[in-house]
Amino acid sequence: MSSRPRSFTLRARSLRVAVLATAVPLALAAALLHAPVAEAQRTQKPVLHGKDWIAITGKPLGATAGAKIFLQGGNAVDAAAAMLGATATMWDVLGWGGETQALVYNPETGKVIGVNALGVAPSGATPEFFAERGMDVPPAYGPLAAVTPGTPGGLMVMVAEWGRLSLADVLAPAIDMARGYPVEAQAADAMEREKERIAEWPYSKAVFLPHYGAERSAPAAGDLFVQSDLARTLEKLVEAEAEALARGAGRREAIMAAYDRFYRGDVAEEFVRGSQEQGGLHTLEDLAQWQVHLEEPVSTSYKGIEVYKLTTWVQGPVLLQALNILENMELASMGHNSVRYVHALYQAMNLAFADRDFYYGDPYFPPAEPVEGLLSKEYAKARAAEIDWERNDPDVLPGDPYPFQGGANPFLHLIERWHADPAVTPQATGPASDDAAFLDAFYAGTTSIQAADAEGWVVSVTPSGGWIPAVIAGRTGVGMSQRMQSFVLDEGAGPYNVLAPGKRPRATLTPSLALKDDKPFLSFAVQGGDGQDQNLLQFFLNVVEFGMNVQEAAEAPNFNSYQMRSSFGSHESRPGRILLNEEASPWLRAQMRQMGYDLTFAPRTSGPINAIYFDPRTGTMWGGASNHGEDYGIAW
Repeated sequence: MSSRPRSFTLRARSLRVAVLATAVPLALAAALLHAPVAEAQRTQKPVLHGKDWIAITGKPLGATAGAKIFLQGGNAVDAAAAMLGATATMWDVLGWGGETQALVYNPETGKVIGVNALGVAPSGATPEFFAERGMDVPPAYGPLAAVTPGTPGGLMVMVAEWGRLSLADVLAPAIDMARGYPVEAQAADAMEREKERIAEWPYSKAVFLPHYGAERSAPAAGDLFVQSDLARTLEKLVEAEAEALARGAGRREAIMAAYDRFYRGDVAEEFVRGSQEQGGLHTLEDLAQWQVHLEEPVSTSYKGIEVYKLTTWVQGPVLLQALNILENMELASMGHNSVRYVHALYQAMNLAFADRDFYYGDPYFPPAEPVEGLLSKEYAKARAAEIDWERNDPDVLPGDPYPFQGGANPFLHLIERWHADPAVTPQATGPASDDAAFLDAFYAGTTSIQAADAEGWVVSVTPSGGWIPAVIAGRTGVGMSQRMQSFVLDEGAGPYNVLAPGKRPRATLTPSLALKDDKPFLSFAVQGGDGQDQNLLQFFLNVVEFGMNVQEAAEAPNFNSYQMRSSFGSHESRPGRILLNEEASPWLRAQMRQMGYDLTFAPRTSGPINAIYFDPRTGTMWGGASNHGEDYGIAW
């Protein structure tokens, strides 16, 4: 995540997609709709075509790291891990102390596996701790914002479980970069923009501000950016692997020896020392007890396609809930981005996100989330029946999924005060021009990683945390996560996501995989905080309902709701506010305003989507990397 939404203000020509009025007869609407799609619309980036492999991520150098691993004989898991290491080293927009969440399709079993490498709140992190310091929520920056590091463990576990190469091979690009690489403008400018905050933390200051005191304290674009401490930390992991192999350990055991050195050895000791020196709460026990969980993901079926997401420790199920609601409608006949289509999706998303805000949290902590009810098709029908087709509902409430799984809701009394208590329902209703801080948080970026190979391995990752400005923990070179801010401190603001030591905050990060006829169909992910599953939902429907190819679907203009509660900062919401593409027609704008919407506009609204489509006809792969930011892919 960065302190600003990534490339949300860049100007570009939007994809030509008809905006259809709801009054247009359905047959004419269908004809108007399918004509431009059938013409193989031009896109700003070409589709990637690959037979052997595809590697896509948020930066060109990151994609190159994945390609190098494929060329060394690695599989998609190895390549995804190398891209993760490279982008973390580039702070795009994450660091090594952040969190990793992934979905992996294993062709040997035909199963999708979830990887939960989200850090937990450290010892001493309680609601009372922050309340005593006058805080309504944990801070967005600084040592008290940090959960335990998850990305190193997630990377090593994935490589150990399913990779083919050594950890030394996979980390080689990241180590090379840490020794010095030509930094790109986005990261360099973020360092300069945040230099006053960074200067408060001595280890961050030494890394990010090598020219401190000069007019420009940070490196400039193209300068060699050297991270000697981080390089040494990564070298220690490779040394641990080599020493274990020399003792006769097997490949997996040797990689896990490196894992132990990070979480229980000298790296952990320096991380904890550096955290505590700067006011953090981490202990050696926090790191030693943390673990990666390999999980069964949740899923739903949409028109014969099985869509998989990670469960309630991230926002992933919200996409599944929205699909269940929308399955009750004839979306294609509405017309792409027509008034009725936009309204349908906006209302469905608001219903699903209200449930996210209330019911989602760490499944390893009580109370147990009502996942079965939330993903029930009958519950979705009941939620769909709540939609007012004439106006936006600014007061939508969380539903009650418990009857749909044969239970009683223990928190109905909290739903009654969902909008009534300003202490747990922060809102701002001023002009959109006053919302810079809100939007910075709402679209807080990360990166996304997509990798696939001819053997059938598919990996979708959305890592984040430890972004600029990060507090670097001592001489590790590792920037600490800022994910603690995603907790709430009052159960009225979400009883499943209340802060507790050892608990995971409900994060926004949300990779996606879809299977059709038990084979990979789509792998897709996006950056952008609370915009992620909104953009992924529209991308998926672009492919499935409107026949777009993967690049067209990635570049097509989306719209975003701001009505859900932000997962960052003070968790504010903007009921009725919607982001539209600036090419939206005057007629559509007028109709949306009459329905109670507060309109905002941007030239690019697709979101930085990365995706892979698996062509059943040819057996090849189609890659898409949107034109929204600096995302890049390489295929062979």
